[in-house]
Amino acid sequence: MTNPLLEPHELPPFEQFKADQIVPAMTEIIDSSKARINELVETVAEPTWESLIEPISELDERLDNAWAVFGHLTGVKDSPELRDAYSQALALLTDYQSWLGQHDGLFKAYQQIAGRDDFNTLSTAQKAAIEQALRDFRLSGIDLNENDKKAFATLQSELAQLQQRFSEHVLDATQAWSLHITDEARLSGLPASARATLAQYARQKDKDGWLVTLEMPSVIPVLTYADDRELRRETYMAHVTRASDVGPFGGVYDNGPEMTDILTKRQAAAELLGYANHAEVSLATKMADSPAAVLDFLNQLAAKAVPQAKHEYEELVVFARDELGMTDELEPWDISYASEKLKEQRYAVSQEELKPYFPAPRVIEGLFETAHRLFDISFEQVSDFETYHPDVQLYNVLENGDVVARFYMDLYAREGKRGGAWMDECRKRVRIGTKLQKPVAYLTCNFTPPVDGKPSLLTHDEVTTLFHEFGHSLHHMLTRVDVGDVSGISGVAWDAVELPSQFMENWCWEPEALAFISGHVETGEPLPADLLEKMLAAKNFQSAMGTARQLQFSLFDMKLHNKTEAFMVNDVQAVLDQVREKVSVIKTVPENRFQHSFGHIFAGGYSAGYYSYKWAEVLSADAYSRFEEEGIFNAETGKAFRDVILANGGSVPAGELFKQFRGREPQVDALLRHSGIAA
Repeated sequence: MTNPLLEPHELPPFEQFKADQIVPAMTEIIDSSKARINELVETVAEPTWESLIEPISELDERLDNAWAVFGHLTGVKDSPELRDAYSQALALLTDYQSWLGQHDGLFKAYQQIAGRDDFNTLSTAQKAAIEQALRDFRLSGIDLNENDKKAFATLQSELAQLQQRFSEHVLDATQAWSLHITDEARLSGLPASARATLAQYARQKDKDGWLVTLEMPSVIPVLTYADDRELRRETYMAHVTRASDVGPFGGVYDNGPEMTDILTKRQAAAELLGYANHAEVSLATKMADSPAAVLDFLNQLAAKAVPQAKHEYEELVVFARDELGMTDELEPWDISYASEKLKEQRYAVSQEELKPYFPAPRVIEGLFETAHRLFDISFEQVSDFETYHPDVQLYNVLENGDVVARFYMDLYAREGKRGGAWMDECRKRVRIGTKLQKPVAYLTCNFTPPVDGKPSLLTHDEVTTLFHEFGHSLHHMLTRVDVGDVSGISGVAWDAVELPSQFMENWCWEPEALAFISGHVETGEPLPADLLEKMLAAKNFQSAMGTARQLQFSLFDMKLHNKTEAFMVNDVQAVLDQVREKVSVIKTVPENRFQHSFGHIFAGGYSAGYYSYKWAEVLSADAYSRFEEEGIFNAETGKAFRDVILANGGSVPAGELFKQFRGREPQVDALLRHSGIAA
């Protein structure tokens, strides 16, 4: 039987896929790629873009397109068979990437191309791809001696496996815990939509009553609305002790060893490359100059946000005591509950009250209309395609009637699906000879699924999450760069890659946009003026507390990876404790093991880079301020953003693109203003 992963497919062959096809396909693709690269290096006397790099791009495309099938499925349809095969394939891929990054002949061929007299006749994207490749060769250990090259490759392979295991532990711990409730009185305070979700979770496990799980559509409503303080406490403690040495799992999924091994091996790899620590390695591909510059940026924001955050917290304590009768000290599992009550009292609005106006189908229509007005594109749903789950939808992106890109939309939480929301590449835009491969994106969220045939109702927070991930997708899909290594989000400095995503969130707060983003689930009426006014008034409710929370994560990440020694579990906790002492305004229980499930930095791409969210917020807020000046749906301004920021991908440094769009260096004022934080 033919292995579908070895055949060219315009879209992933999900329905033909079986887990046992992964390792044979990866072995075949990698072995043939190695042989072809060696042949090219040995036989091409005068390496050029056409004679060397374009054939390698074709090999990359074949590997990327195969990986796009099972790499994605691992996150959205986990199974023991897939997990085992993925682990083996990941080892093969990591070894191949190390081999490629340390291929001396290939490195010299790239150097030859960069040193040719006609190098400047190449396109901007071609030159950027070559310059970034030369940088990445050095970050892969090309300059090391043979023994150190082997040691570096071994570290990279071990790190890939450790990071995957970290992610698996979080998923397993999340799905291992549940609380079966048969007494409806315990659900007092929970809105009907949340109860319906918990009832659906119970039915899926052949239980009566309700099932509280650690999926976010369960955790958030319980912590926000449940009057039963013990229910909130039990859910909170299970959530913050996931994948740790404490809590209800008895250390079965403890990520402590993985966490410390990851840090130790990252430090060893950094030292082999001649860097002081992993933070310096991470920043070699980012806009920020140094760990010190990042820490200075974060500390400056903290100096502005933390005093206001303390004031917001003091207000909450007084309210909880005087209005809710909470005479005891506020515990972490009380914060969301008390905050929601204060918000309702102050602004007479709640997320639950807003949800009927944000049914998922209407929000999706509004999302597309926003993109149409800004970037002159349209969308059509595809009905016949191979899928991996009935929830998944596929859309064509049209420009002047032509399909320029596609994307898969997978919005709802389910068992076997990694938590959170993300965008990922399915197909890159790349031209090989006369053939142009159009970009395809994955857009994945974990919203509350539809219940009993009724559409999913989104909170306004979830609406902004959808717009955020769609911003990433647009960055990937609207590129005009034909060089795969720097098209779309590829090659973009990591601390700028959040610019388009955070930028798109702004329209979720604009009355002109909300008029078509919202629509009551039963009547279709847009958000009423009084509710809109209340929502806008509440926009910056506890925004400084939220900023302080993000700064805590960012400072912890950068300080941790700026260390050069002592990577035991207690040392990691000590760094987090020091950061919390400085910027946290909310009490932390001793059992809190947030770091054990901090997948962004231990299993994702944000190690020594979590600050990117705040860094990019400055860029996105400042970029959006041009729309505030010229009109939020100004066609010329939208075209400029598309032509400058979205179209160029990673072919031009992000700082240069920002200055080209804004006409100056970024300024922090817009972020502070949008966040309601006094400058």
